[in-house]
Amino acid sequence: MKPVACRPGPSGPGWSGGSERTRPTYVLAALLIAASASAQTLTLKQAEEAALQHHPQIQQQQASAKAAAEVVREAKSPYYPTVYGSVTGAESQNASRIAAGALNNPVIYDRFATGVTVSQLVTDFGRTHALSDSASLLAQAQDQNVTTQRADVLVRVDRAYFNLLRAQAVLRVATDTVRTRQVVADQVSALAASNLKSSLDVSFAKVNLAEAQLLLVQAQNDVKSADAELSAAMGSADDREYALAEEQLPAPPLPDVAPLVAVALRDRPEVAAARFSSDAVARFADAEGDLSLPSISAVGAFGAIPYRQDTLNDHYAAAGINLNVPIFNGNLYPARHAEAMFRAKAERQHLLDIQNRISRDVRVAWLDARSAFERLALTDQLLEQATLALDLAQTRYTLGLSSIVELTQAQLNKTQAEIAQASARFEYQTRTAVLKYQTGALR
Repeated sequence: MKPVACRPGPSGPGWSGGSERTRPTYVLAALLIAASASAQTLTLKQAEEAALQHHPQIQQQQASAKAAAEVVREAKSPYYPTVYGSVTGAESQNASRIAAGALNNPVIYDRFATGVTVSQLVTDFGRTHALSDSASLLAQAQDQNVTTQRADVLVRVDRAYFNLLRAQAVLRVATDTVRTRQVVADQVSALAASNLKSSLDVSFAKVNLAEAQLLLVQAQNDVKSADAELSAAMGSADDREYALAEEQLPAPPLPDVAPLVAVALRDRPEVAAARFSSDAVARFADAEGDLSLPSISAVGAFGAIPYRQDTLNDHYAAAGINLNVPIFNGNLYPARHAEAMFRAKAERQHLLDIQNRISRDVRVAWLDARSAFERLALTDQLLEQATLALDLAQTRYTLGLSSIVELTQAQLNKTQAEIAQASARFEYQTRTAVLKYQTGALR
């Protein structure tokens, strides 16, 4: 922000350089300068790095991504054998057999035994492979969600950063406006005391000063609010004041939005996450379809029986293979497959909807950035004309050729032009950051 020149008050015979009432303004300005000097110095890059390191939403998404990676290991576990050890002790009545609750009637022997059982899936004709692919794709989608969250945090930091810069610039304008109007009010009061100006002029000057003081109070509140907003965007709950370094103005936006839309559809993490999710649901549908296929597994067991009845050997060992063929289960498997297919179709439509919304958002962000860029030159011209008009109004009022209404209106126009210029600069930087976010360049 360029330093704002303080316009001198009207001069002429009988005009004083101020009064005791100007002192609170100077004291306030000194306090503001001292507060700025003690505030934490911060650049935009430092603010972004702090947010990426400490923001809880990013930490949350990273933890979710790690959890999704563990699901991949879970889905691949059937590829490996299952081994477990057993210690079994039993005592039964003589010639006891299990007679109820089952079709067979196994004999129960007195024994104490230890052993190991090993089972291994031989094949389920692609179901485990499809499930592991689905879990892997979902984990990749979760990684893209981490990138999306990083971009969301960064764009909030950028907005808060430039909003604070704007609030600080408006505060400087408000402080200068109060000081300038205080001088004018004191001078008009002195002239009125000498019967060179009317009491109506004094009233207008004091009203003008009161409006400037209201602007100053609001500007001070806006700076405090913007400080809190920036702290929250950086993932901190501390109450801090920041002395921000201004950033160079970005280059003008591209003349055509079509390349930006193409880049966004290629680079936006939301699109990548939706693609991975759609593919994951499709692979899960394949896995649900494989439920109707048989599965083959092998199992082996061996161990020792140190305490046993005489009919048992002192050790045992056995191996076998099992083939499971689903025949009928109340249409459970066909229903699960159909459900998964419909969910896959819904995910494909969700991907198309995300692409359409991103295309729209990029176009809107591009239009906003272009409009903000055009406002830069217009606000510069507005400030130049408002400054010229104030100079003429001061001269006319000093010479008695106009009323104080014309002077106060010119002062108001100058203040509004200064605020508009500051707002336009930081609004363009904000809109450019949003455009970078919408095209996937902010991450």
